[in-house]
Amino acid sequence: MTTNRPLFLFLMLAGVIFLLLPGKKMQAGNPPDEGMWLPILIERLNYVDMQKMGLHLTPEEIYSVNQSSLKDAIVGLSSGSPAGGGFFCTAEVVSDKGLIFTNHHCGYSAVQNHSTPEHDYLTDGFWARSMDEELPNERMNASFLVRIENVTDSIIPFLPDSLSESDRGRKVREISGRISDRASEDGKYECRVSSFYSGNEYYLFVFKTYKDVRLVGAPPSSIGKFGGDTDNWMWPRHTGDFTIFRIYADSANAPANFSETNVPLKPNYHLPISLAGVKKNDFAMIWGYPGSTSRYMTSYGIEYNLNDFYPVIIDVFGKQMEVMKARMDVDKTARIAYSENYAGLSNTWKNFIGQTRMLRKNKVIQKKQALEADFTKWVNDNSMRTEKYGYILTELKEGYENLAKVSVPFYYSRFAGSGLDIVGFANGFSGLKDQLEKKNKAAIEETIKNLRPLVTSHFKEWDFEIEKNTFGEMLKLYAKKVKKEDLPSIYATIEKDFNNDFAAFADKVYSTSVFATAENANAFLDKPSLKVFKKDLGWLTAQSIQEASGKYAGAYGEARTGLSRGNRLFIDGLRDMFPDKMFYPDANSTLRFTYGKVLDYFPADAVHYDYITTLEGVMEKEDPTNDEFIVDEKLKALYEAKDYGPYGENGELVVCFLTTNDITGGNSGSPVINGDGQLIGLAFDGNWEAMSGDILFEDNLQRCINVDIRYVLFIIDKFANATNIIDELTIVK
Repeated sequence: MTTNRPLFLFLMLAGVIFLLLPGKKMQAGNPPDEGMWLPILIERLNYVDMQKMGLHLTPEEIYSVNQSSLKDAIVGLSSGSPAGGGFFCTAEVVSDKGLIFTNHHCGYSAVQNHSTPEHDYLTDGFWARSMDEELPNERMNASFLVRIENVTDSIIPFLPDSLSESDRGRKVREISGRISDRASEDGKYECRVSSFYSGNEYYLFVFKTYKDVRLVGAPPSSIGKFGGDTDNWMWPRHTGDFTIFRIYADSANAPANFSETNVPLKPNYHLPISLAGVKKNDFAMIWGYPGSTSRYMTSYGIEYNLNDFYPVIIDVFGKQMEVMKARMDVDKTARIAYSENYAGLSNTWKNFIGQTRMLRKNKVIQKKQALEADFTKWVNDNSMRTEKYGYILTELKEGYENLAKVSVPFYYSRFAGSGLDIVGFANGFSGLKDQLEKKNKAAIEETIKNLRPLVTSHFKEWDFEIEKNTFGEMLKLYAKKVKKEDLPSIYATIEKDFNNDFAAFADKVYSTSVFATAENANAFLDKPSLKVFKKDLGWLTAQSIQEASGKYAGAYGEARTGLSRGNRLFIDGLRDMFPDKMFYPDANSTLRFTYGKVLDYFPADAVHYDYITTLEGVMEKEDPTNDEFIVDEKLKALYEAKDYGPYGENGELVVCFLTTNDITGGNSGSPVINGDGQLIGLAFDGNWEAMSGDILFEDNLQRCINVDIRYVLFIIDKFANATNIIDELTIVK
């Protein structure tokens, strides 16, 4: 499904990320569970504290470049190269045959792509009884970190203060490219240089990436997605959020594209699995690839997000979901085709609602303002500091004010405009228009040849009613939220010819445009004409929205760039201000570990949440009239018989548990590991009361929600009878 996918990439890039480099001793009183730590610094910064909390492994057993270690079982999942972007989820190796566990929502796209109305694996689940039945997945890659290198001294000396921020960025990319090329060893590895400390430190990450990843098992959505949108970001939770894949390699155990001759990967390390269960205050560490946090964002950045950024996403995604759900509820084919998109929209939409509420409830702006007041006093106490840092907060305040002036029309042009199905598709025909104007017959034929597959792929999983209705609703929302003078030129046509009836305009576009359906597009390619580009309403809409977006893109980009220098110096000043504090890195989709403990919490006055949930809670939540809370009949039978096998404890079966680990998006699927290096669960969510945690760690409130590994094994073994999978695992009883 192509609709909305560019939105998530843009969303990832839209936030301002502040990165702090770890380096100095933590001040007394800092939360011991806070921080996403770089593994190369574990012995120097964290090991003693981890031992005190219950770790029994040596530093070499955890992270080593020269011998196999725990880090070799951690997998970054991506749809492309890790060199060009981040990881959408984390997985872990659990057998000597390349078997990996991750979350159900991480494997959701793969399961959806293999599903049809006849074989609805989303509803029914999927279990390969042999390796021959495992299903390949295009655009799913599994990467292992080979090593990390500090390359700061190869970059910073070549960045004089006289460089503008844009020139500085170009220089960093140039040098980073050379470093990555050398480290790749002629393509053997994929490499990425990542910025830390807001551009004051740089590290090289070297990966080995495998491109043949096959689906092995997935529970039905009634288990893997139990609770749906209602329970998302909530505790207590009862979701069996896991999926199983296998990594394949060539005969030399090297990365290779999919081939029938490939064999299961022989990993350097795989995690043993513990059946001991969890107890309160047990040590727990999580390894993975957290996406991004902004722990050192100023109060001005938070105010900007609350007033100018989050409301757009909440409005746009909420309306898109409403349109999708209405159709998905009555059409099974549409439900399967759009399930991944809907889940992604819903997750982000609810996340931003939660962040909005909890940033206010937890008084994060006031806490940031208190820090900024202390910073200002510290700066003003010394003339040299005043000269270096005195203008930084004013500069950041003005920068966000400038950003706010253009954000709303810019965001709506992107989210409610450029992200529309017909807009993105029509813009893909710009090259054909250019060739028709040049009247180059050979080039026209070549362009048409290249566009044919685009048509096929675009309409592969596509629903006419969803796209038409989304088109009309988004244009209507766009007009409601943006000043008339900032609207795309197509709105003049909508007003004049359709009396601002957006549904009527959508009907006209989707009944006449050559870009509205596969049949229309292919017929146009059979006989292309410049006349179409001059009068086609789909094309004219796409062009006008693109022009509107471009009108504000420059100012938006300039405002963002203008914040970069201020961010870098502000963080530099904070580190000078607290010389005894250990500044850990903000998440940036590089390998991190976090350590904490199994723990309950008190979310409000007179309210206590236990640290575990059980299968009994699944039965209590059952609602046959609500597809989010359907309970499979076989699961009910196993519950009633208390047939839990070796996975139960005292007549109960634990489903999920809480830890104090510091995680964020990208950690989905990360292994939860006990003090002996054994797998005890899979991380999959955070809690509602700490939704502000990506900006300020909420000590006493912040919790990581994990599915208990015993529930995972119970579903594989007792529910699915997939004993072939159980037999592969190293289970510690």
